[in-house]
Amino acid sequence: MEDQEQQILAVFKQLKNEHSSIMNKIAELESEANEHTLVINSIENLDPARKCWRLVGAILVGRSVGEVLPAVKRNRDGLLEIVQKLNQQLQAKTKEVNEFAQKYKIVKQSAGGEDQKRIAQKGSTGVLV
Repeated sequence: MEDQEQQILAVFKQLKNEHSSIMNKIAELESEANEHTLVINSIENLDPARKCWRLVGAILVGRSVGEVLPAVKRNRDGLLEIVQKLNQQLQAKTKEVNEFAQKYKIVKQSAGGEDQKRIAQKGSTGVLV
């Protein structure tokens, strides 16, 4: 019974880690999209023939605003599409975590600032996480 409890907790921790990594990736990509928006707002009113610099990989490339602006907009739009897909994955993962927790009666309780985990024995109320 102890091994089965440990396996259930291991699967639950893995699901929570996957959920957390999706959330972190969303935050990272949203931040990047916001940076792109700041750049767009800064250069969209400039003369399209004006020279500007764009970092491509580790190389600084001199181009005109007219060339850079559409590329930055495409990149931002691509980032926002990825964020939208990740949000859908996050919703699915949240549902999966909640269903798993409900199936095995996993309950999160914090005592003394430290999380405690326990799998319910038969006749008990559930898992304490």
